[in-house]
This record gives sequence, structure tokens and C-alpha cells, in this order.
Amino acid sequence: MFYKNRNEAGIDYKAICVFAAIGFFLEKDTYYTDSEALQPATDYTSDENHRINSSEVYWKWHYTPRQINLKQATEEFAELYERLNFENLNGKEVILPLSGGLDSRTQAAAVVKRSDVKCYSYKFENSFDETKYGREICKTLDLPYSEYIIPKSYLWKVIDELAEINHCYADFTHPRQMAVIKEISGLGNIFFLGHWGDVLFDSMGVKEDLTFDEQINTLTGKLIKNGGTELAEKLWLHWGIPGNFREYFDERISGLLSEIKIDNANSRIRAFKSTYWAPRWTSANMNVFSNYHPIFLPYYSDEMCKFICTIPEEILSGRKIQIEYIKMKNPELAKIPWQSYDPLNLYNYKSYSDLSNLPGRIFRIANRIIKKEILKEKEVRNNWEIQFLGKENERELKNHFFMNSSFQKFIPKEIVSDIYGKFSSGDSKKYSHPVSMLLTLSQFSKTIKT
Repeated sequence: MFYKNRNEAGIDYKAICVFAAIGFFLEKDTYYTDSEALQPATDYTSDENHRINSSEVYWKWHYTPRQINLKQATEEFAELYERLNFENLNGKEVILPLSGGLDSRTQAAAVVKRSDVKCYSYKFENSFDETKYGREICKTLDLPYSEYIIPKSYLWKVIDELAEINHCYADFTHPRQMAVIKEISGLGNIFFLGHWGDVLFDSMGVKEDLTFDEQINTLTGKLIKNGGTELAEKLWLHWGIPGNFREYFDERISGLLSEIKIDNANSRIRAFKSTYWAPRWTSANMNVFSNYHPIFLPYYSDEMCKFICTIPEEILSGRKIQIEYIKMKNPELAKIPWQSYDPLNLYNYKSYSDLSNLPGRIFRIANRIIKKEILKEKEVRNNWEIQFLGKENERELKNHFFMNSSFQKFIPKEIVSDIYGKFSSGDSKKYSHPVSMLLTLSQFSKTIKT
């Protein structure tokens, strides 16, 4: 949701450079200089012309840890989580996506006694069996289950609709649910989504006393995608923006981080990600779901965020609360392998690095090598592989890059050819992000009024 802020409209080239580097717009940025994004935890007042008169932040992230142990924290989480779910899902036909991670398994544990829940999983064509976890969860809990295959090159059939849904405020390689959204929408009337639980209920993986400059380095390292700086700098130079892109970007991150008054580095970085990352990246493709049905995200609730601010970091780290909650609710559910540590589960995953588990890990790696080298079957593990690799995808990408006249006016052919050439010549992993951003900007260029 955006509001008019400035008198003179125009393309915000600086904002687009940041978008190209990190994959989402930062803070209030949009494509245009006369528009800004509404911010979370903020009240706005507007006039009859929908111009904002004033705004007031009513809540900020903080770190105020209580003296509490893991058992107490888990019990408090259970009470809050289940109450939120009851208040928002009661009387609804719930659609629950399942994966091999902990967020959706935590959701499954919470709805085990409901009769109005239908679950689903999907996997890429020619990928590892990602759906086996959802299949096993539903078998254990006796929940209705469907599974789907995300086919190669599906993007081109839905890219125009997807651009209308997310208005090109996120790239198109991540919302793979778009391939099966019509089918999964038929399973119920509300989507129960677990987004952002992995951020709230884990450490950020840094020392608590990390210096401010080290926090900046950590954040920029997490934010900027492979090849992102290269594309951003090319656009910055082409558009003749004064100064240096990286200096500008680092100053922006420094300024935003300095506004978060938290001493603990893990808590501060989580607060940054939740304030600027979640609303502009994780939420950007939420409309893929909400375009069909209402959505409920328990980890987005005000009460859940306030709860997190009071839990000591040592309890949050390692997903401890979610793990203990699942064990408490359904021990059999906790015995299903955790994808990150497969074949180990929530009771024995800490022994994953033990020598006793080494033969199994070697066998699985060898099996992948055999499929790739002997059977010539490359296992798909990334969204961009099914969308950008192969003859059909190559044809569609070239059409969007070089046959779109509005895109040619927006970004010069030389930049596009250079990035796509590096992607095509073998460095596809590094340049998959820049290619994805160029595709997004190609779609956006069709909306520019000349």
C-alpha cells in the first residue's frame, strides 16, 4: 500500500538499484519518487486527497529478556500460539502447506485435533523428494494430504498474472506456489502460513557483542545477493547517479540499523530483518495466496512479536521453543526426520555430525553424484533452475529481454546482454539473481507511461 508524498513524479533510480542488488525495495522505497510504502507498526492520517498528513510509530522492536527457562517459554508460546490459531481459524476450512522444516510442522502440531484442515506439499520436477516430509506428517496425524509437481518452465504461463498480483515488487523466481495456486485454493477457504518463524525462533548466528560495523558487514552480506552489486553498479553508472552505489547502500543500512536501540547483536539484526526485510520481501508475494483466499500468519501477529522481545537469546537460538513444542504436542510427529538433518529427527539431530552418521551422509552424496554423472539426471534444488535453464526458458528469457521495446528504453541492451551472457556461459548460479531482477524490471517497464 502506497501514498503520494512528493509533488513531482518520476522514476526512483536509486531505489531500483538497491532493489536490483537485494531483491526487494528498502524501507519506504518504491519505483517512483512521488510514492512511498506504508511502514509497519505505524498509524497514518490522511486528507481528502489521500495525502498523508502525519504518521506515528506505535511500537518498536526491543530486547527485554525475562528470567525464564525453556519449559516456561515453551508453555507460554503454546498458550499464545494456540489461542491465536483458534481466534483466526475457528470455523474456517484450513489450507496448510507442509515442508521438511519446523515452521509448518509446528503448525501441524497445533491443528492435530481439527477435522477441517487439508494439507499439501510440492516439489520441483526432477528434484529430490521434498514432499516426503509432508506425506509422513499427514500420515502420522491422519490429515488429508495432496502433493504437486512444480513443472519446468511453468513461469511463462503465469508471469503476467503474477506481475499484476505483486506489481513487480518482488522477483518471480520465488513464488513457486503460483504454478499450483488454483489447485491448492480448492482445498479450503483460508491459508494458514508459517512465514518468518525461522527468523523469530532462532539466533542470527553472530556473537552477542558484535560491533556496530561488524553488524553492518553481516547485514550487507545477508542482503546483497550473488551478482547483485554488479548489476546495481551498472545501473547506477548508466543512470548517472552521483556518488558510489556501495557507499550509498552501506550508509542506508547504517542509518536504519542505528535507529534500532538494541545492544544485543542477534536481537538487533532480527529486529532489522523483521522491520525491513519481512514487509518488503517475504510479504511481497503473499498476495499470491490472498488473491484467492484470506491468509493467517501467526508469526506476523503483534502478540507474537512482543513475546519474542522478552525471550532470552539463548532460548531462542537453535529453534528450541518450536522443537520442544512439537515434542510436547505429539512425540510421533517429532520422530519424523527433520529435512536439515535427514535422516535424524527432533530427538537426535544434535548427533548429525557424529562419526556414526558419516556413512549415511556419504551414501546420500554418492547417490546424487551417480544420478548426475552416470544417469545424467541433474537434481533440481533451486527455483531458478526450472525457470531459467533449458531451451524453452532460454527462448522466453530472450523474448522478455530483447523483444520488449519498453524494456530496451528503460535499461540498455549492453547491460542486459552482458549479464545474460555471463549467466548463459556457465556462471549460472552467480548470475541467476541478476537475471531474475532483469526479468522483473522487464515486466515493470511495460507499466511505465511515456
